[in-house]
Amino acid sequence: MSDALIHTPHSWPEPRAMLRLIKPITWFPPIWAFLCGAVSSGVPLGANWGTVVLGMVLAGPIVCGMSQAANDWCDRHVDAVNEPDRPIPSGRIPGRWGLWIALAMTALSLAVGWLLGPWGFGATVVGVIAAWAYSAEPIRLKRSGWWGPGLVGLSYEGLPWFTGAAVLLGTAPRFETVVIAGLYAFGAHGIMTLNDFKALEGDRQHGVRSLPVVLGPEVAAKIACTVMGMAQALVVALLLIWCAPWHALAVAALLAAQVAAMRVLFRDPKGKAPWYNGTGVVLYVTGMMISAFAIRGLA
Repeated sequence: MSDALIHTPHSWPEPRAMLRLIKPITWFPPIWAFLCGAVSSGVPLGANWGTVVLGMVLAGPIVCGMSQAANDWCDRHVDAVNEPDRPIPSGRIPGRWGLWIALAMTALSLAVGWLLGPWGFGATVVGVIAAWAYSAEPIRLKRSGWWGPGLVGLSYEGLPWFTGAAVLLGTAPRFETVVIAGLYAFGAHGIMTLNDFKALEGDRQHGVRSLPVVLGPEVAAKIACTVMGMAQALVVALLLIWCAPWHALAVAALLAAQVAAMRVLFRDPKGKAPWYNGTGVVLYVTGMMISAFAIRGLA
């Protein structure tokens, strides 16, 4: 789709459209993961509240918002099919304003990341590269149903968790923190796969080989749930090994509730995917914080 197709009589983007472009609803996962990392560090949060708040703002509204703007710009052709009412294909953000917003927020991300010291800045650089690698040509990892969700899971869950701990510690987090953050990032691959269900038709037309497109909704849903379940089962096992039985029991109970929700999902994967994202994912992220407190206890 040429840029001419997204022009409107307006020369300036609508403020509400700009807010929708950076999708506040998507900010929660990286904010929560950064907070999990801060908790798992063992460092008193009250004495470092300014750093924690700045890190949460960076992870959510700034870096995640930037990634959403970049994705919507690079996906304007697909969105014209799937969701033509989105800010760019609808023309409420005209011309190349979507690209300019994404680039401006990229610069802002790096500037704020610099304020968090070497660990914060390094993680921000990685996050910015990942965001553009996911969406932009010629790399566009979004085209792969395996690499795309994996990169998003790492960027939304693993990287912010690692950063939250590293920034407060001023050094690399302990082994347990890295492993648990990695497992929850791995499990988030399943969450991102379920998120792809809403774009089935546009993905088919534009060569995005998401797992729902390649394997069908039924198989993709089973793979997504298996990945989420395996990650949390390993978390439970590690917490038991690390002598945190009550935390392990709590995560196991949350996993059992997710399994019950998964059974509902399997009856109608495409129709129930949004419902599962509002129920099973809440249980998933609750287990993240419980695990963070378990690691904090080990410290």
